[in-house]
Amino acid sequence: MLFEGKFSGDGFDNRITQLFGIKYPIIQAGMIWASGWRLAAAVSNAGGLGIIGAGSMYPDVLLEHIQKCKQATDKPFAVNLPLLYPDIDKHIAHIIAEKIPIVFTSAGNPKTWTATLKEQGIIVTHVVSSAKFAKKCEDTGCDAVVAEGFEAGGHNGREETTTLCLIPAVRDAIQIPLIAAGGIATGRAMYAMMSLGAEGVQMGSRFVCTPEASSHSAFKEKVVAANEGDTIVTLKQLTPVRMIKNQFYKKVQEAENTCATVAELEQLLGRARAKKGMFEGDTQEGELEIGQVSSIIKEIKPAGAVVSEVWEEFQTTARAPFVF
Repeated sequence: MLFEGKFSGDGFDNRITQLFGIKYPIIQAGMIWASGWRLAAAVSNAGGLGIIGAGSMYPDVLLEHIQKCKQATDKPFAVNLPLLYPDIDKHIAHIIAEKIPIVFTSAGNPKTWTATLKEQGIIVTHVVSSAKFAKKCEDTGCDAVVAEGFEAGGHNGREETTTLCLIPAVRDAIQIPLIAAGGIATGRAMYAMMSLGAEGVQMGSRFVCTPEASSHSAFKEKVVAANEGDTIVTLKQLTPVRMIKNQFYKKVQEAENTCATVAELEQLLGRARAKKGMFEGDTQEGELEIGQVSSIIKEIKPAGAVVSEVWEEFQTTARAPFVF
């Protein structure tokens, strides 16, 4: 066995399961417009770590989701907090008041809030796309790091490093627990990441295609129908984002081909473009953020079934003889 940790009963024992108090080292990503309390509770109840995605929520909406999630599960769950959020101080206040045990921060400098959260006894994990920033997270005092490769959906790292290259590089750079993300939707992929030095995996796209995800059914069906090459990273002049190609993407492509300025691209993007596509279901004019791994996701199934399926396949792969 190449990975650290051991099977324990019907679960797994390693630094990630110990840190978060969970059964399996399977974490659901805190995706905007998809990761509400229903999805977080379902994943946590199944033995993984569910996450409420605060990036698309007003502070009062986040509070409602936290309180409903508490009613739906007695297992640990987390909140994902994009650090560039305009009302982040209000989100932090709700997180502290509600005694959320785990926070995943992203999209910003972890130095800003890590000390404040840790003073309250909160476990802090930050999302990065490079070994350099992973080391900065460790130096800042983060308890763990999510290293997310270029395959991932949504806003992406400018380094364009794939998960296969990123995970061993980050593993060599830090001593704290490491979670792999980007292009992971199966137990086989989980085993590969653990073999490279990860101690857990975070999955986003796979959990979009669940009944519990708060995203629109039309978006979920679009993901299930996606084939190889149907996603692309674009808007690199603003913030790189991986999305499904559609009419909105064609407009972006035309603008970029004619050397549109940053201001012109911002005007084209407008406000609430991701909400329009992912939450309201406009699959042509909305921004449909999803990962490359969508091409192998072929059905919508309950989040609990996804956790069980990934875990079973991981066990089978780990215990199978290696044949050349």
